[in-house]
Amino acid sequence: MIDDTLDAAPAAQLNGDERFHLRSHYRQHGVYVTEHRLEVPLDHADPSGPTISIFARELSLSRNEGPCCDQPAIIFMQGGPGGRAPRPGDFRSGWIGHALKTHRVILLDERGTGQSTRLDALTLSEFDTAEDAAKYVRHFRADSMVEDAELLRHAINASRPWACLGQSYGGFITTTYLSRHPEGLSEAYFTGGLPGLVDLEDIYLRTYQLTAERNRVYFERYPEDQDTLRTVLKHLDTHEEFLPSGERLTGRRLRMLGMMLGTTTGFDQLHYFFEGPFTFVGGQTRLNTQFLDMVWRQVSMGDSPMYALLHETIYAAVTPALAGKATDWTAHRLLQRVGEDVDAGFAPNPDLDGDDPVFLTGEHIYPWLFSEDPALTSMRELAHVLATDTSWPALYDEDVLAANEVPAAAAVYAEDMFVPMDLSLQTARLANVRPWITNEFQHDGLRADGARVLSHLMELSKD
Repeated sequence: MIDDTLDAAPAAQLNGDERFHLRSHYRQHGVYVTEHRLEVPLDHADPSGPTISIFARELSLSRNEGPCCDQPAIIFMQGGPGGRAPRPGDFRSGWIGHALKTHRVILLDERGTGQSTRLDALTLSEFDTAEDAAKYVRHFRADSMVEDAELLRHAINASRPWACLGQSYGGFITTTYLSRHPEGLSEAYFTGGLPGLVDLEDIYLRTYQLTAERNRVYFERYPEDQDTLRTVLKHLDTHEEFLPSGERLTGRRLRMLGMMLGTTTGFDQLHYFFEGPFTFVGGQTRLNTQFLDMVWRQVSMGDSPMYALLHETIYAAVTPALAGKATDWTAHRLLQRVGEDVDAGFAPNPDLDGDDPVFLTGEHIYPWLFSEDPALTSMRELAHVLATDTSWPALYDEDVLAANEVPAAAAVYAEDMFVPMDLSLQTARLANVRPWITNEFQHDGLRADGARVLSHLMELSKD
């Protein structure tokens, strides 16, 4: 049974500004679910201005046909940017199941994702110019997401502090939370998500190096896949092959499969891509349709265009001292230093018959992607406007972090190719976060064995 109520009661009256709060309730596999839709300001500095809607799912183990309201709450910040909150078939498994033993779990779709005023080509099509769209998109970073969470906390948690679990980029958001509203947090947990408080160029030089190392390990395990990769790249140079969404597949787009190298089962799944990419039809060698479909599902930004649009901006103005600089396509610019500061394996136009290895690329967004991916082409000009923006506000306050008293623990993955370990440990020391350094997991440890990871962090934060 679903119960929908439109609530403008005191719980939705925040800072003297009444906002709509829509709730619906149902039970799913023994879990009581309350869905919240809350109206929030687009710009939190202008609470009387335009609004957007955020969506969150509140979970608790069902007691007496209703929620367990007396439990403390834990809010989850998803990775990305652009990832929506988890939507598992059964909430009682994984880290959510573990958290439900002691907490109500709040699964927030961060603004721009899922049901929270999604950012994509369709929703941005209402703006007449890229500049107008950029003014809107600037409000979809971690600082705004934290303010959304605070309004939600006051609305559904009686203004009591709650715990926060941040996976990957969600950990960046949690760090912003500690900087801006530590009073709102009872505990903070990070999984592969303690950000470096350094310039974007320093971040990407490290992630290129880490991605190169993952390539080397992969091709040592599957040496025949290096030959297959070269063969497929040569084929794409001389043949037109099209992805299911209609665009021609290029070699540089194919190399984006390297994102898979940073996950627990990514090596094995990537090997299956290369075990048989070709077929022979009408006297010609072609890429088979299954391979093309698999590649498309992996490299398309259709599910999360916000990831491509805002990825470099999450590293802009991380501290006040680093404010005032444009991101200016940093990952792309660093390719000018291939063979020096960036491994030769990332050469944009590799010699496919040479001796240098050819690497797959990782978590780096390039301007050409906005000309090749149909999910992004209409946002090409907008992406360039954002890349030249110098007005980003600082995300983290080092002085506040240094005074942190919120119990906090972080899983820091020693082989993480997305979030450099050395920078995470620097931030952990600054912010009084207890680190758990492990090589048992890749970046997706929370997905691989979430109950064990969260349980360990909860215990660690108590010490």
